[in-house]
Amino acid sequence: MSFQFTRVSVGRRMAALMVDWLACYFIVAAATGGLGTMAPNRSWTVLALFFAEISIFSALQGATVGHRIFGIRIVRFVDGGAISPIQALIRSALLVTVIFAITFDENGRGMHERLSGSVLTRLTLS
Repeated sequence: MSFQFTRVSVGRRMAALMVDWLACYFIVAAATGGLGTMAPNRSWTVLALFFAEISIFSALQGATVGHRIFGIRIVRFVDGGAISPIQALIRSALLVTVIFAITFDENGRGMHERLSGSVLTRLTLS
């Protein structure tokens, strides 16, 4: 038996992901002298910051900056509770590999969510 969740569209997922990635990109660009002077080898720095951002915010708040903007959150698939720090790390590590994030199961979850036991759901006001 699993908890009932409101599916999150692929568009909303990708928009939230883009916000998070661009935030990390601009932070690295600002720290390294601006967009025009950012060296190509800084892409690893952006990826590392992105991994840290999604890991930390997912574990502590259940949502990244992009998730908050688009009204979605990460919860445990089985009961809708907060995910554990280990689930956040697994989810984040698989998300940055990309292939797990673009492969979906019958419940509309990315493989990174399935393997970490999490799911994205819409925020509900109650």
